Amino acid sequence: MKIEPLVSVAWLFKNIENPNLIILDASPKENKSNLIPKYTDIRIKGARMFDMETTFLDKKSAIPNMIPSEEVFTKKCRVLGINNESIIVVYDNLGIYTSPRAWWMFRVMGHKKVAVLNGGLDAWMKEDFPVESISEITNNKGNFKANYQPNLVKDSSFLVNNIKQKTHLVIDARSVDRYEGNVPEPRENMASGHIPNSLNLHFKNVLDNDGKMKSKNELLTIFQQFTIKNQPLIFTCGSGVTASILLLASEIALENNKSLYDGSWAEWGQLGKFPIEN
Repeated sequence: MKIEPLVSVAWLFKNIENPNLIILDASPKENKSNLIPKYTDIRIKGARMFDMETTFLDKKSAIPNMIPSEEVFTKKCRVLGINNESIIVVYDNLGIYTSPRAWWMFRVMGHKKVAVLNGGLDAWMKEDFPVESISEITNNKGNFKANYQPNLVKDSSFLVNNIKQKTHLVIDARSVDRYEGNVPEPRENMASGHIPNSLNLHFKNVLDNDGKMKSKNELLTIFQQFTIKNQPLIFTCGSGVTASILLLASEIALENNKSLYDGSWAEWGQLGKFPIEN
């Protein structure tokens, strides 16, 4: 079964009995965007918790939210009962917020049958589809094997070189005020401003008020404000979460090669380490 990067709640409900389908709840416990979820104590029936705050991250890194190693990702996915044949749908309780980050992780780890649920838990609840209370569950061990795709990830050294070479277009998902350095960063001891030559597209601009992704035509119009052509794209933000929203939007609308700067401003904004514009 081919799966699109974004699926509707109607699609998920229709396919919910598929034995290969696994639903992952990537809802965060907190967020830097001050978003408040409507639902915190329920999940889609049968969903499994995809915890990016304590499990699916590089615990050895001083930079928050960094993607874990191939080995760790493999091990933790197997604990969740995920197989190589699994069709994965990931959602969160903020519409579309952290779920694209989980989607991107699976893509980086070589798993292509993964999608984000458009509108997340809110959209599911509006249709009165089945939910359950959050509780601990034990899964049969899966056989998932990660296959790391380095072309989907960029590091600070690549971004430094790109300032002069300008081979890739860097798009920053933070707010205009943060991008322009007009307000302090939410993390302490961070410089304000942006990566030189990067452009700004706030992640909220690709979403509707109901938390769903805008249509393909609307997304195309949004991206066309930049002179992109066939240039490869790199997305960045505060710590690699909201940049994934833009990456998902670009996956829907554009054919360009795409990657994510995983360290994002949490790394780049460290005082005195990297060149900054504002």
